[in-house]
Amino acid sequence: MRILVVEDEHKIAGAIKRGLEQEAYAVDVVYDGDEGLSSALTGEYDMIVLDRMLPGLLDGVDIIKEVRAENIRTPVILLTAKDKVADRVSGLNAGADDYLVKPFAFEELLARIRALLRRPQDVGSNVLTCNDLTMDTATYEVKRAGRKLTLSQREYALLEYLLRNQNRILSKSNIIGHVWDYDADILPNTLEVYIGYLRAKVDRPFSGPELIHTARGFGYKLGVDDN
Repeated sequence: MRILVVEDEHKIAGAIKRGLEQEAYAVDVVYDGDEGLSSALTGEYDMIVLDRMLPGLLDGVDIIKEVRAENIRTPVILLTAKDKVADRVSGLNAGADDYLVKPFAFEELLARIRALLRRPQDVGSNVLTCNDLTMDTATYEVKRAGRKLTLSQREYALLEYLLRNQNRILSKSNIIGHVWDYDADILPNTLEVYIGYLRAKVDRPFSGPELIHTARGFGYKLGVDDN
């Protein structure tokens, strides 16, 4: 899953980026409101972590209003040093999904991100499932048929994105845009290589149905094929 962090304090932005990357998220960071809006409007993000007070012509609330005006529904967590009720309410009314008052513990930010990333049918549960494949996004434990699978961070991130979008054909560019960050050096066959790694761990050792499918000319899909 790919996250945009818009934060002008480089130390805080760097700490958030490092922490989220350790949790298998792809993270892009920008440091002012103008670049933040441009990235939010043009990038494929699953989450935006946005500081309220930013240099440039736009602050965090302005960015949220512009993003929502373009009918972009990406979840937004607003970071703010202002803890007055009126300040929090203005951010939520502009279209933020949650807010966090500085200073905050990284663990709380992570918990709020996880909560917002859950699909409506998954509210209250950290577990993503497809047939006998399960992923616990809180413990990072992945199992198939009760057997624990050992995945690299990138394999985990790729599988999580496929699970969250199961039974949908996802283009290669779509998958790359959500699993790798903007600065990643992606070779033409990088995604194919990682799909191969996943198949070797998720499908080949098991007698159950294959879950990872190639849609030739389009991309990939995770699910139980009815054919």
